[in-house]
Amino acid sequence: MKGGVTPSRVCTCASGGGGGKVGVVEGGAGAGAVAQAAMKAARLIAAPVFRLGVGSVRDDDLPKAMSNPKDSAPDRIGARKPSPPLEAGLYVVSTPIGNLRDITLRALDILAAADSVYAEDTRVARKLLDAYDLKPRLKAYHEHNAKAARQEILQALAAGDSVALVSDAGTPLISDPGYKLARAVLEAGHHVFPVPGASALLAGLVSSGLPTDRFLFAGFLPPKQGARRSALAELAELDATLVLFESGPRLADSLANMAEQLGPRPAAVARELTKLFEETRRGDLSALAAHYASAGAPKGEIVVIVAPPPPSAEVSDEALDAFLLSTLPRGVKEAAASAAESLGVPRKRAYARALLLKDRA
Repeated sequence: MKGGVTPSRVCTCASGGGGGKVGVVEGGAGAGAVAQAAMKAARLIAAPVFRLGVGSVRDDDLPKAMSNPKDSAPDRIGARKPSPPLEAGLYVVSTPIGNLRDITLRALDILAAADSVYAEDTRVARKLLDAYDLKPRLKAYHEHNAKAARQEILQALAAGDSVALVSDAGTPLISDPGYKLARAVLEAGHHVFPVPGASALLAGLVSSGLPTDRFLFAGFLPPKQGARRSALAELAELDATLVLFESGPRLADSLANMAEQLGPRPAAVARELTKLFEETRRGDLSALAAHYASAGAPKGEIVVIVAPPPPSAEVSDEALDAFLLSTLPRGVKEAAASAAESLGVPRKRAYARALLLKDRA
């Protein structure tokens, strides 16, 4: 075993003259030394967190073993080879969304080797860096200092530096101002290197049990109910699974609005993904809305996944008009909503026909 000690087999029987001594069957080392070496090797193998720079003799644990993202030479899976400094550019580095062991070896390499690391919240980033004994030059990049920080980063890249960008959790640029930085870096003629890893939206999607072949990430819905309903109406006809972020205090109201605008679709609410209290609750939108209205606002980061609309049979204009005429006395919006739910027609089509019928009346 490279870099470690292969313990010899030890016999605890008496040796020859009955003196009761422990004898080594093979290997030539004393039992105490062999046992100590075996325990040391076991501790190295069972180390709970990979730490750069720990005093191990394994070459792939040494600080000098930094993988260059531009190195195209083939390597072993998980191997970490000595390499020159990082190429100048912006490295968009994904970090764990909860479980610190979800960091990738390449991300550790880059965070250790970058000339500077910019974080959404340096206090949050420091916890991750400390867990892996990384001490890069750490600076802040968030919505309040983004303009000034972008200029600082562009100057560093122009001077040939490598800059890493991390968010509080997951992949930067997803629902944060990082995309403006990436755009500015590209417009200035510099490279942007993706360093993939954990992502809450993908973790929620794959655990939901809903279709994954076509999906739309819609971020956070508007906080006010009127704007939220309008946003959901625009999403209602998309033939795709919807993935959204939501906060605990707004969850029950948002689910109720989804049930109203999207109809009785299967859905899932995933929270605290990869953490100790991870939970995914599945059901139709109305049932989920009722549950969280009764149980109260849940804690933690929340991902809502909603199934695409069910396939509907073709409904003629004549059949649609007949249904709408019977419900128009309740108002155009309610008539269109009833037609969409009962006949399975797109809400926009039902609304347009209802307006036409009203104008003719």
